[in-house]
Amino acid sequence: MARRTWSRYPRRTFYLFVGPWVLGFLLLTAVPLVYAFGVSLTNFDGSSPRWRWVGLRNYSELLGDHDAWAALIRTIGFTAIAVPLSVAGALGLAVLLNRRLKAVGLWRTIFFLPSVVPVVAMAIMWKLVLNRDAGILNAILGVAGIHPIRWLVDPMAFYALIILTLWGLGGGMVIMLAALQGVPTELEEAARVDGAGRWRVFRHVTVPMISPVVFFQVTTGVIATFQIVVQPLLLAETNSISGVGQVPQSTHLYMVQVYQEFFLDNRFGYGSAMLWVFFLVILAFTLLVQRSSRLWVHYEVDSDADR
Repeated sequence: MARRTWSRYPRRTFYLFVGPWVLGFLLLTAVPLVYAFGVSLTNFDGSSPRWRWVGLRNYSELLGDHDAWAALIRTIGFTAIAVPLSVAGALGLAVLLNRRLKAVGLWRTIFFLPSVVPVVAMAIMWKLVLNRDAGILNAILGVAGIHPIRWLVDPMAFYALIILTLWGLGGGMVIMLAALQGVPTELEEAARVDGAGRWRVFRHVTVPMISPVVFFQVTTGVIATFQIVVQPLLLAETNSISGVGQVPQSTHLYMVQVYQEFFLDNRFGYGSAMLWVFFLVILAFTLLVQRSSRLWVHYEVDSDADR
């Protein structure tokens, strides 16, 4: 039987494979972005055909909107707390589950399962757990003699949102676990031979080797955490998601403010302006993280810029 030789695929094969992604990007990302920018230059209310061009008035109004800027500051603070805790927690779980344990596969599955639960179901579940009168958490604290805590109102609502965010560490844990298993054991053994303890090996050998994966986790974590909106809405003490006014001030994040402008105040033009400004803010923070990677991310092969 003749051996099959490699052949060069025609150029149309390349376009055939990338075509679905390009089409999806254009229809689901590029076109909506352009449309949203156009809407941000109008006073469109989402339903009435009577709308008019207002230019940059929505953006100038946003500059003086104290509620929007306060929500943005709260979002930045929440991100500054949630992302490091999420990355550190995922790395800690990965280190624990990278050992030779009995039924390690079962433990990995148990820790990973919460990350595949839909966010709506997870938020409703935690709302029941954190309920002041019937929640299981207050029931456990009551056994210890601690009075019931109102987790879903200020100031505890912020910590409840942090708990909900950290509940889905399993996805990051799997990525960190794959990175840890890719670290050459020869490097760690050489460090131990030189007299390094377990902590020094982890700090000076393991962490630098997996720093590109940590960088990926930080970047995606910042982008995702900035855009949180469903969790604060569903954790609020209200019977309907439309009750955004009941969201505690500590969890009234920027996207919650955007939700209010769109669906409660029917200010689609102003809400679109808020989203475009938020897009630029997220882009700026992403570039800042990218810039800082030069100080703490180590690659096995140096980039051309460093040669």
